[in-house]
Amino acid sequence: MGAFSIWHWLIVLLIVVMVFGTKKLKNIGSDLGGAVKGFKDGMKTGEGDAAATPLTQSEAKKRQLGDRRRNQAKELMATLGLFGAVAWRHARHD
Repeated sequence: MGAFSIWHWLIVLLIVVMVFGTKKLKNIGSDLGGAVKGFKDGMKTGEGDAAATPLTQSEAKKRQLGDRRRNQAKELMATLGLFGAVAWRHARHD
């Protein structure tokens, strides 16, 4: 009862393709790429505009809430992995 061999994984892949079809798997792949790209872009824009202007107290609270949400998203990505992130993205947009 060791690790699966390459033949086991190929059979699993064949079954997944037969169940979902290549079109659905292609859509999942493109959604995954879009989710990762959007996440990276969101992280970059959050870092760049921090030193632009002084903030009012309400703006500082909003930014702090946004930072907390970004950190939660980072933790979620780390916990769920790539496929979980795609499912999470689909759940948010539906």
